[in-house]
Amino acid sequence: MIDAALLPLQRRVLAPLAGGLVRLGVRADSVTVAGFAVGVLAVPALAMGWWGAALACLALNRLADGLDGAVARLSGPTDRGAFLDIALDFVFYALFPLGFALADPAANALPAAVLIAAFVGTGSSFLAFASIAAQRGLSAADYPAKGLYYLGGLTEGFETIALFVLMCLFPGAFPALAWLFAATCAVTTLTRWHQGWQVFAPDR
Repeated sequence: MIDAALLPLQRRVLAPLAGGLVRLGVRADSVTVAGFAVGVLAVPALAMGWWGAALACLALNRLADGLDGAVARLSGPTDRGAFLDIALDFVFYALFPLGFALADPAANALPAAVLIAAFVGTGSSFLAFASIAAQRGLSAADYPAKGLYYLGGLTEGFETIALFVLMCLFPGAFPALAWLFAATCAVTTLTRWHQGWQVFAPDR
């Protein structure tokens, strides 16, 4: 919901670090893959109840997610980079609730499953819109430098990461947080379906 507003600040903060990585010869794809690998480590950390370690993995993953784009803008963006960025992000978002389900299956498995299903709704509607928008040559005014069309909604990247942080800080509240966010994701999915229905109408 507020990703576009935060983007200029994020770019200013990360620019110096990205410049240093470029001078060292680090590629954007390497940052993306390394960030994903660190993010995956959050799953066993959550399963063991190591909430602080999971939060650290989350923070490093999100840092890499911002840095890879900053590096790409300096060294030249690629289609492979855009693909990796979004594909690995969506997998990471689905894996994080899985860690809580493994930590306490009795209390967390069902809300985690519902939340992951809700992520499928937001992710699939996002990608379906982006693929057809690309065929039509459309671009998102709020994200002109992105490698694919970014369709906003009630639940975007910032809200999802804020949710994960709250889950790590208050693991006992995971079921309630998961149910609540799944409901807001459903709203996002429905609004994206509506936008696709309107924008891609045969007479448009």
